[in-house]
Amino acid sequence: MGEDQSQCVLPQTPDYSGVVLIDLLPTPFAEDYRQALGIADAEAHARMRDPMLLSWYDRDRNFESPQHASECHAASAVPGYVDYGLQHGATLRIDIEQGRFVFFYLDAASV
Repeated sequence: MGEDQSQCVLPQTPDYSGVVLIDLLPTPFAEDYRQALGIADAEAHARMRDPMLLSWYDRDRNFESPQHASECHAASAVPGYVDYGLQHGATLRIDIEQGRFVFFYLDAASV
C-alpha cells in the first residue's frame, strides 16, 4: 500500500449539515458559564419546542460536557464535544462570543 493510501485524512471542519448555526455576541458579555447557558437556553427555547442540551464547551474553564470527550480526539480536527453533539443528533449550535461558550441542542419533541 502506498504511503498516501495508509493515512487517514481528517476533515478540516465539522459537518454541520442539518444544523442551524447561531453566533451571538451579547452586550454586555456573559459574566460566566451560567449566564451564557441562560442566554443559549433562551435562544434554543425560541427556536425549538423541547430543547435538550447535548454537549457544551466553556473556554474560560477549559471544561466540556460530556466530560473528557476530547481525550479520544486529541489529534483530531473536531473537538469531542462537537463530535458528540453532532453524532447524537444536534440540530442547533449556539456559539457565544466566538467560541467562548458553545452549546449543542436537539429538539426532543422531534425524536
